[in-house]
Amino acid sequence: MNARAEMLADALGVTRPLFDRFLAGFDDTNRTTQGPSLPNHAAWTLGHLALYHHRAADRVLGHDDPRALPESDFVVGEGRGGDADRFDTESVCYGSRPTDEPAIYPGWGRCVAIHGAAWARFVETVRSADDAMLDRMVAWGASPFPASALVTRMQFHLATHAGQITDLRRALGLGSVIG
Repeated sequence: MNARAEMLADALGVTRPLFDRFLAGFDDTNRTTQGPSLPNHAAWTLGHLALYHHRAADRVLGHDDPRALPESDFVVGEGRGGDADRFDTESVCYGSRPTDEPAIYPGWGRCVAIHGAAWARFVETVRSADDAMLDRMVAWGASPFPASALVTRMQFHLATHAGQITDLRRALGLGSVIG
């Protein structure tokens, strides 16, 4: 067991429950509702995060090219939308635009489950990493950096979207989950 990997995995482990509390109040009736002037709805957010949790796990594992995603959770690259059980990668990737079309996104329970499974895979991948894996330079965005830094970046990514969900909660009148 690698102490650095364990520490990073433990930090990831405490991050998700903090994020999950912001999901209270979302369901099948409002998962694709967008607030005025807000960028993302809840279903898109969970699909987007799940996609990039998998991509980050692949980078930690040493794969620079995208790997196959779970077919039970994703339709890969069709751009026409997913279905009641799966996200379309092109509908939730960076630069995609969420739409209020419930039929092209999974039901709320599946959204939460897909996100949870992707996060768990990422955490376990980090937990099993050795120093060479964590020190390997990975391409992500504009410049490469060590895979260990990608782990921290993914926590920030999750937090960024938690902030967007907080704004969406306000816009939809779902109330506060803090306090």
